[in-house]
Amino acid sequence: MYGAKFSSDPTLERHFKGHRDKVTSVDLSWNMKQIATGSMDSSVMIWNMKPQMRAYRFDGHKDAVTSVQFSPSGHLVASASRDKTVRLWVPSMKAESTAFRAHTATVRSVNFSGDGQNLVTASDDKTIKVWTVHRQKFLFSLNQHMNWVRCAKFSPDDRLIVSCSDDKTIKLWDKNSRECIHSFYEHAGYANHVDFHPSGTCIAAASTDNSVKVWDIRSHKMLQHYQAHTGVVNSLSFHPAGNFLITASSDSTMKILDLVEGKLLYTLHGHQGPVTGVAFSGTGAYFASGGSDEQVMVWKSNFDCAGGSDGVRLQHRTTSSSTAQPSFDSHPSALHSEAPEPSEHFNGQDSHTAAHTQGASRSGSHSRATHSHTYRHLSSSSSSTHQPQTRGLPQRSPQVQAQAQASDGGAPPGLASTLEHIMGQLDVLTQTVSILEQRLTLTEDKLKECLENQMEIGLHLQRREEA
Repeated sequence: MYGAKFSSDPTLERHFKGHRDKVTSVDLSWNMKQIATGSMDSSVMIWNMKPQMRAYRFDGHKDAVTSVQFSPSGHLVASASRDKTVRLWVPSMKAESTAFRAHTATVRSVNFSGDGQNLVTASDDKTIKVWTVHRQKFLFSLNQHMNWVRCAKFSPDDRLIVSCSDDKTIKLWDKNSRECIHSFYEHAGYANHVDFHPSGTCIAAASTDNSVKVWDIRSHKMLQHYQAHTGVVNSLSFHPAGNFLITASSDSTMKILDLVEGKLLYTLHGHQGPVTGVAFSGTGAYFASGGSDEQVMVWKSNFDCAGGSDGVRLQHRTTSSSTAQPSFDSHPSALHSEAPEPSEHFNGQDSHTAAHTQGASRSGSHSRATHSHTYRHLSSSSSSTHQPQTRGLPQRSPQVQAQAQASDGGAPPGLASTLEHIMGQLDVLTQTVSILEQRLTLTEDKLKECLENQMEIGLHLQRREEA
């Protein structure tokens, strides 16, 4: 059997508050030691999962931060902003960063390639651009969108780029040829967020028409269509094993979708207002969310993927009727209080806010208190909600399966930590070289200016002698 094994329902593990405006984007480092968030308050914050460690506030952008992401090794954080720039930060107390003007309008998203060598950015100037991380050097742009580009992501093998735009299209690009190889159309609305399935064979889009759609990038056919939310879907994230998808919506909820069965598993309540960002951790054991209530929450998934080490085996499923509706009921027994309650103070730069741990409170009633976090679990007999239309998703390729096996414990334990350390050192070296290059460029500019001044003085003296 391939699907989910639930030890219990998802639980809220940590709860952070420190931003002064809406949280726009969240991401977790691969080792789950840190969480990066961006906000309308123009700051990037790094939250440490280790108790009693301070949070860091990075102030460098001149306008709202729209997107943040850790590099694959976790030793760099990229941020995009409405100030038209992209910044690369070292997520430590020193807050070292380099910045470059990436676009001529708001930069909506930033995404590292799988090897950590490139960045892809999307902007309101209707373009997608690819850069080197090492020198922040511009490589090329993709220019066929007719309106703002909301999001752009690399495929797992870095060969493709997917983008979504207010022109109601989702475009698939070949990175090497730089050609648009297909356009998917969103007639009822535009997509806010788009991403690749871990297998690289499918894409999912979060749309303003309250839906989530999954397409096969080879056949270009829609595989699944979920109409589970009652508000705009702002963000989504695939579980690393590929079996699940979590979505964040302006209806104040998150949904966990089972892609194998093609059904809604959980509805999560926690944020007071729109949920603006969501992301699974590298192992899928946790996920983080951010909202317009300025809060950042870290949740424990509490489910495993059976057969995950062999890659995803998603069945081809079709519903007997497009109007078929599974049942859901309120699930009081899904309310937990497993997380510790005491507050922990995080003294970030320019911030004296407190971040505290908070579990979902246990309750026997169906009503939800202001700060309780309820879950609705799949049930075979109760009131109805929406049923996704589904055709099922394809299996991972053998190459992806092999990678999954290695990541799930096939490699010796010491090797993983050694490689992580090497990647970290490489990232630090990259950042150091980048800063040195910037200083060298400034020095060259000054030297050039001095030589030009010297030539000017020489010409001036020559003219005086001739006169």
